Amino acid sequence: MEYLDDLPKRASNHVMEEKAETAFQERLTESGHFILQRTDRKDYGTDCEIEVVEHGRATNIRVHVQLKGTERSLNADGSLSIEVSRTNLNYLLMHPHSFYAAYHIPTSTLRICLAETVLRQYEHAGKDWTQQQSLTVSFTEDLTTERLGRLAELSSSTARAARNCRVEQSRTAPGDLTGLLRRSVPDVHVPDNPSSARQLLEHLYGSDADEEISAAFDRFMAVLGTEDEAIGFAYMSEINLGMSVRSQFPERIEDAVAHFKKQLGAGCYEQGGLHYTIGNAYSALDREEDAKVAYKAALLESAFANSPNLASQGHKNLGTSFERLGDEKRAVEHYREALRLNPLLPEAHYALAQCYVREGEWKNALTHLDQAVFTDPTRAKVASVAGWRANVLFNMGDGSAAFREINGRLAQADREPWIWPFFAQLVASFGRTTTENARQALGFWHRYVCAHPKTSEGRREMLLATLYLRAEGQDIGRIYTEFRDEFDRHIEHIDNTDEAAFLWDRLGHWAQDETDWPEAERCFRMAYDMAGGCYGYCLGTALNFLGRFEESLPILLEQAEHIQPDAMSWFQLGAAYGDLGQSEQAIESYEKALNLDADSDLAMFNLGGVYWNSGDIVEAVEIWRAAIERFPDHELTTKLQRDLPQFFPRDTN
Repeated sequence: MEYLDDLPKRASNHVMEEKAETAFQERLTESGHFILQRTDRKDYGTDCEIEVVEHGRATNIRVHVQLKGTERSLNADGSLSIEVSRTNLNYLLMHPHSFYAAYHIPTSTLRICLAETVLRQYEHAGKDWTQQQSLTVSFTEDLTTERLGRLAELSSSTARAARNCRVEQSRTAPGDLTGLLRRSVPDVHVPDNPSSARQLLEHLYGSDADEEISAAFDRFMAVLGTEDEAIGFAYMSEINLGMSVRSQFPERIEDAVAHFKKQLGAGCYEQGGLHYTIGNAYSALDREEDAKVAYKAALLESAFANSPNLASQGHKNLGTSFERLGDEKRAVEHYREALRLNPLLPEAHYALAQCYVREGEWKNALTHLDQAVFTDPTRAKVASVAGWRANVLFNMGDGSAAFREINGRLAQADREPWIWPFFAQLVASFGRTTTENARQALGFWHRYVCAHPKTSEGRREMLLATLYLRAEGQDIGRIYTEFRDEFDRHIEHIDNTDEAAFLWDRLGHWAQDETDWPEAERCFRMAYDMAGGCYGYCLGTALNFLGRFEESLPILLEQAEHIQPDAMSWFQLGAAYGDLGQSEQAIESYEKALNLDADSDLAMFNLGGVYWNSGDIVEAVEIWRAAIERFPDHELTTKLQRDLPQFFPRDTN
């Protein structure tokens, strides 16, 4: 029966694979950073997926691994080479941070080589490898628990950044997505190789890519660690963002202070630059007293003292600290010293211009704003100069130039969120000071409403600008009924009842000018129902003109006695009393109007009319003679002289 013991032999590669899998699993368990999630088909190129574990919690952050076991000899330089198919590399490159793991059986060691490292080596080799059937993976790095920890941290940061981007886009309305994309910071792939990461970080910092560095900060930290000198570039980028109030991570800036303080006295960096950087960090944290100390220390160092450009920047930032501490006099001294050392320093011109703006010295402010020419690609800084220049130009009465500044920056509004609200406030303040401003303001508000369809402020200002132009006698290209349709479309979006009431009142005055009293009454009633108060006067007046005196009387009585006790209110109340036949109350009302305004011509003529209608001819004639003498050119004077010549003969001389 020995023939029955002739069993299939176990292939040697199966033995090697099992040893590799066992060693790999043990290393994962030892690290505590990953768990082996599932074994995949070996046909395509991924043996398994490992999942990042954080504080004992699964994360669903996966890394794809191609695991190899081998007994081949090491290369002369101690590296290990294994051939793989080119399609296998392509397969792994579909996911970030995929890697090859090799178990060298003779030495019982695990090694790692990232898929992107293989790609980079072949791309830089200067050969066309894209048609090769196989590639050589060179393993030079041990797969230690520390190495797995770095990979876990980098993979976690990369996955969360991609997730957050997807979530933010998913919850954004389609109409707002374009603006979100324009404001989004490009994602930076940080290589899991310290040397490559250092080169990338230094290049990004030299290109003023502070926002991009900040977005990838955790990934750079994962690869480089806190002790790597190159991480200083990431800290400085965060400080730069903090100085412009754009950093969302003050804790990073706190860490930056500690990082750069450790370098003081170590001899690795120029001391003046360190003090200056520390001062910037303190200023970004609003710790201006500490910032002052650091800036002063920087200015005492030889590198700053002997360099006009460095000293200029130091004096400018020191001036900012004094300004924020309330000592504007000292601040201005340092700004001027900065410009003495470097007359072209844009930050100093900009800071000095701000001081002149606060003092209302518009000409000096404009002079310095015109010289605040920033050549770096930080759009926000450049655009903010244009914003303040527009503000100064408005205050100088040059609205046309101000609107040129505004219109030239609106193309950046999707990228710089401050632009629309800043300019909206500016145009709301100055857009109705002149008819020319109002015409240009109309164009601004139309664009504003297109960009913010749900806005209340923009629609309100659009209507106000139009009504202002009409009130100033300007042709707005529409008659009342045409504008009323536009008004009705916008007014429903005005969410503040006081503002809506004011707009209804303005529309009512337009209808009143057209002597369309039914329409005027409708508008005035809308205003009165919304906000009451002084809007009752206009409503009462419209009701008087419509002959609805019983409705107007209680409204006008409240106006005259409590809300608006002026001559006009008492006059309209007198008119209501008179037409209702309440002569005594009408006389009292007209007399109060005349006591408040002796030049109230209609009150005097109407007072005489009440006496006449009540049968007191003598008193009526006496009052009318006084009115004729006081207002000889009035149309009612002519009427009295024509209708009652026996009492009021015309002067023929």
